Amino acid sequence: MKTIKTTLIGVFLCTIFSYGQTVQEIINQVDLANLTLTLNEFSGEQSTIVNGSTVTILNRQQANNDLAADYLVERFEALDNVTVTDQSFNTNGRNIYATQEGKTNPDNIYIICAHYDSVADFCADDNVSGVAAILEIARILSTQCLDNTIVYALWDEEEIGLRGSRDYAIDAVNNNDNIIGVYNIDMMAYDGDGDNSFDIDVRQGDTASINMGNEINTVLNSYTFNLNANIINPGTELSDHSSFWNRGFPAVLVGEAWSEGDENDQYHTTGDVVSNLDLPFYLEMVKLSAAYMATKASLVAIDNTLTVTSTSITSNQSSASYQWYDCDTNLAISGATNQTFMPSSNGSYAVEVSSGNCTERSGCLFFNTLGFDTFLEEDISIYPNPVTSYLNIGLSDDMSDLDINLYDISGKLIYNLRTSESLTTLNLKAFPQGIYFLNISSSEKTGTYKIVKE
Repeated sequence: MKTIKTTLIGVFLCTIFSYGQTVQEIINQVDLANLTLTLNEFSGEQSTIVNGSTVTILNRQQANNDLAADYLVERFEALDNVTVTDQSFNTNGRNIYATQEGKTNPDNIYIICAHYDSVADFCADDNVSGVAAILEIARILSTQCLDNTIVYALWDEEEIGLRGSRDYAIDAVNNNDNIIGVYNIDMMAYDGDGDNSFDIDVRQGDTASINMGNEINTVLNSYTFNLNANIINPGTELSDHSSFWNRGFPAVLVGEAWSEGDENDQYHTTGDVVSNLDLPFYLEMVKLSAAYMATKASLVAIDNTLTVTSTSITSNQSSASYQWYDCDTNLAISGATNQTFMPSSNGSYAVEVSSGNCTERSGCLFFNTLGFDTFLEEDISIYPNPVTSYLNIGLSDDMSDLDINLYDISGKLIYNLRTSESLTTLNLKAFPQGIYFLNISSSEKTGTYKIVKE
């Protein structure tokens, strides 16, 4: 096998330890581990923390779901650039939604929504799958400046008459809200026949709704998704999108391929648990939803990527204002307001960049090159790159123990080991496609390498 030498990042390469600037980079940030954790926590299959206490959200029926609503409020409040609303609409009903105002066209509103109430314990597919998708998309897009406004909405009391979404839609009419599109998710994590098909339900005779369905299909065909779309016309009215249909707003329902009879056989039972879901299919569905929302909201052109050398980190956005942060404390570093930052110690750092009316923060970059030489080309070989399954790391004979750390594009550590073997193989089969960064360090040298997973 031919050895392919890999470019060393430490001195030369513009690293992308940051949040995305393109729709493809938004897609790459959708994290199955995050989604799976939310699926398990919000379905009550594992405990979580709400209001500072360890709790289990076992049931979300409309008269018994305040704990679930509190969880959603806390998840949204942890995000930047959103305004959180906890809307009571009757004795028990609570809609929880977060609004990210557009920088260019704040009155142009896109809604991505799902209901969070249930009819029984667990109900992972119906509709924790929609809830987790929206929380993940909000996590990613809230780091970006957008031209248009997004409302990340989670409705209550869908199961007893679409009450939460209906209340919101009535208010939207009374407020003359300019809602351009509503993307409703209801059950999107089950694929019983394994054909990766899903439905987009549109309203018969409603040109704007039909156009939305076609736009989603265009996004599907513009990037690499393992999905097949069925546009259903006329679509079902049995979910929250119809609250908007009935009041003149464009809307679609995105979910499993019920049109093909591929229905979750545990629907509306306590058997609707995470282990019954198709997580690879679900990941693709969330990626598509993120891509569509990023496309319609429109990313403002500000560059929050970073370039790192052995002694400094530089923001790639010129002619802006800068504030560097210590990611370990999440505190601003006093006096660190230049485009280039020279850390006085190894650690994790990010920069907040402000240009015009847009402010974005980069991802956290793990900086550990102070006092270290960089590896020579003959010290280490990494192949194949791009990689589809197994990544080989070849070391020279005189190498001491090495720490090998693999980071995803956001700077999150996802794999680490210590080795003194002359050849180490990493199994990357299960990792999503995208860009990763491999940091290798000894007691005297270090190097960071860009890895492309296909």
